[in-house]
Amino acid sequence: MTPELSEQEIVRRKSLEELTNMGVNAYPADLFEINVSAKEILEKYTAENQSYTNVSIAGRVMSVRDMGKACFLSLQDSSGRIQLYIRRDDICPGEDKTLYDIVFKKHTYIGDIVGITGYVFTTKVGEISIHATSFKMLSKALKPLPIVKRDDEGNAFDEVTDPEFRYRQRYVDLIINPEVRETFKKRTEIIQSLRNTFNAKGYIEVETPILQPIPGGAAARPFKTHHNTLDMPLYLRIANELYLKRLIVGGFDGVYEFAKDFRNEGMDRTHNPEFTVMEIYVAYKDYNWMMDFTEEMIEKVALDLHRETKIKMGDKEIDFQRPFKRITMYDSIKEHTGIDISEMDEGALRNVCKDLGIHTEKSMGKGKLIDEIFGEKCEGNYIQPTFITDYPIEMSPLCKKHRSKIGLVERFELMVNGKELANAYSELNDPIDQRARFEEQLRLSEKGDDEAMFIDYDFIRALEYGMPPTSGMGIGIDRLAMLMTNSHSIQDVLFFPQMRPENI
Repeated sequence: MTPELSEQEIVRRKSLEELTNMGVNAYPADLFEINVSAKEILEKYTAENQSYTNVSIAGRVMSVRDMGKACFLSLQDSSGRIQLYIRRDDICPGEDKTLYDIVFKKHTYIGDIVGITGYVFTTKVGEISIHATSFKMLSKALKPLPIVKRDDEGNAFDEVTDPEFRYRQRYVDLIINPEVRETFKKRTEIIQSLRNTFNAKGYIEVETPILQPIPGGAAARPFKTHHNTLDMPLYLRIANELYLKRLIVGGFDGVYEFAKDFRNEGMDRTHNPEFTVMEIYVAYKDYNWMMDFTEEMIEKVALDLHRETKIKMGDKEIDFQRPFKRITMYDSIKEHTGIDISEMDEGALRNVCKDLGIHTEKSMGKGKLIDEIFGEKCEGNYIQPTFITDYPIEMSPLCKKHRSKIGLVERFELMVNGKELANAYSELNDPIDQRARFEEQLRLSEKGDDEAMFIDYDFIRALEYGMPPTSGMGIGIDRLAMLMTNSHSIQDVLFFPQMRPENI
């Protein structure tokens, strides 16, 4: 069904029709050469600088102030906004003033994309501007931009801050809310900072399959599809861990991947079914080395983005200066509940959950129960970066047994602002032990745990060829971006977050 047009949309379509009838192409195909940005002019122009006497710039019209035979116009390109001064006699020399009076003045609207050539000057009130000598319509906007309403302190409100509007029409959000563009620029800088760290150490960036015959590498509910030619089920990956470790078996000393992963689970302020994760695996290392490396990596990201380790997150200040606090999982639970669960079996853990008011399911094994206790009573207390170490073996089917603590594994999670940011192991490389762990996961699946891991026989075969001692770490890029940009919802750092369909 075609949506009903607003009055303004009807006016704009009539304007486009009139331009077409006059022989003006509102969507020209020829190249418009750009030699400068708004930001460059505003940062570098001086009255003595003769470098900006012949500029060519293009962007979106954001405001027009009509003064009869001249006007001031605000132009926004990808770098920012700059004022344009357009005078009829400059862009229409001679007798024919049609271009200015009809094409420009009558048929140029806020939102249109135009190209301007001219020279830079400073107005009487001291504003750096471009005096236009030519004007060209590059793309006619048929929908009007929302009017940005601001309070007495200059803060935007109304439609332009409504998440429903902003996330569905991110393209408009990016136009009218410049700070949103800055958030996504910083997200790119975060990824580049990580890449620089890894590449400097000689690690190789790789790609692994998104469609997988077995959804391995994490405990999560997958998305399932069907491959017609092979006549077999396939799954969107929930993690890329098992493929990256195959590459360590193959002889690489260090590999990493920025991957899109997918989990068919709940959505909230910190979870999206499609998310970005960085996983890295380094041979001949353990989780102690990886903790030190993670500190170095995260501290560098903060310094690269903010030139300091202290950042604002809401009303909190988080400091990423090394070293980070370290505490074992059992000690954390004891600290926040007063209960020592280190020697408890599944039955005793169920009683603890009952006493603490924590909901459980019959399908939950010992590992899931401990995870629920930690998540409910401990996790939210860790605002400053903190490594939670030495997890129970039942929680970590891909992790090496602890070298000195029976029943535990060499694992850590990095908690920041009350949420997990990174997860790392001394990787299990014993194929016999790995098979037994997978079989235990199968038993949990048979009990009804729909997040239990599948048995990946090919991965076991790879381990049988021998994988060197290895440490691996995964970090949620979306959550890291939230922290580094002071964003309170994962949807604010995703260009196009998943949403219910709308009627349009």
